[in-house]
Amino acid sequence: MSKTFDYKTDISIFLVLAIVLILLGGVLFTLNVLRSDPIEEALAGEDLINILFVFEHEQKPLGSYVIIYSPMNNRAAAISIPGDTGKILKTEDRRDRLDAVYLSSNIEAFKTEIEDLLGLSVNYSIVFETEKLAKIIDAIDGVNIFIPNAYDIYGEEIILFPSGNTTMDGDKGIQYIVFELPEEDTNDSGLRREQFFRGLLKRLGEKKDLLQDPVVARFFFPLLNTRMNRLTQRKLFQALASLDMDRIHIQAVSGNYREVSGQRLLFPYYDGTVIRDVVRQAQRSLEQVTQGTLIERIFTVEILNGTTTTGLASRTAELIRGFTYDVIVTGNADRNDYDNTEIIDRSGIENAVYNFAGVIRCSNIRFESKLPDDTDPGLMTHENRADFTLILGKDFNGRYVTGN
Repeated sequence: MSKTFDYKTDISIFLVLAIVLILLGGVLFTLNVLRSDPIEEALAGEDLINILFVFEHEQKPLGSYVIIYSPMNNRAAAISIPGDTGKILKTEDRRDRLDAVYLSSNIEAFKTEIEDLLGLSVNYSIVFETEKLAKIIDAIDGVNIFIPNAYDIYGEEIILFPSGNTTMDGDKGIQYIVFELPEEDTNDSGLRREQFFRGLLKRLGEKKDLLQDPVVARFFFPLLNTRMNRLTQRKLFQALASLDMDRIHIQAVSGNYREVSGQRLLFPYYDGTVIRDVVRQAQRSLEQVTQGTLIERIFTVEILNGTTTTGLASRTAELIRGFTYDVIVTGNADRNDYDNTEIIDRSGIENAVYNFAGVIRCSNIRFESKLPDDTDPGLMTHENRADFTLILGKDFNGRYVTGN
């Protein structure tokens, strides 16, 4: 009798356990099916996605770029961050160049410093190590770029880069972004690498169908240094492939060079507030729903000094260019005793002038009509061609209008 009772008890426990396991498996399966794919959710949402791209050579960054991408509008802005940018390093509590914290095996500290500099959070990061990048370039049949001025480099080997449109294979492409000339300005080498970065993303977009091929994907994605899984990488590149890279302006961090502890460092204007303002303006622009507007148009600016402060217009031009405006002329106003800074708007686009005015916090705006495009060229002065004329007054402190 006792054995029969034990046997039945054992069977009952087994059945209960089996039912529990079946139910638990069903719950887990359902949760797995219903769970949102994070990248799918991000690409379907309204929030901006920030992606850090790094060209790495000999375990140091050659160029670093943040793409601010709007999945809602399928538009983007780009920021270039020079490695010699000087700042108080958040992760080290010391003043040094930004790339001093870069570790090839773990770029988290570097990413943190970039986030602090730009005032945003980086969602994803991708590192192109030059040896692997050469293989990527060859896999997508080269990168096409325009070289404005020919380069003839003589050293251990002769490297020739003729001017004009050219398609570079992997080896040539890496040579183009790696070489440095003693007489070359830092801005020039930075522009060269920005140009190549643009060409690379454009080419990857053109080859989007190729990258979706399972065989190619198994070769391509392992060449990227990233913490993203393969599915996330594929979906992110597929989304970025639809961007028109020719229309995306790459804005570099701007500032003044100073010698610090034997190093020549680029210190961002106004302790970094300018580049953070640039980022915020780009974010606001990308978040606007565009329906046939000219939101991606580059607006032209005339800057006139209405004060007795020498060089104020030219210094302000550097600031305004930092916000991606095209300053076509600087000069003196009709008099030098303007008390109040003034903006004259001829763009005909209300949001555009208020965005521009927000750069220097100016509320004094006057509206005029712009001359038609078919006007006699002899009548088209700088003033008539500019979308905005900025007349600087005594209330302008070099960064903002005060007392509005």
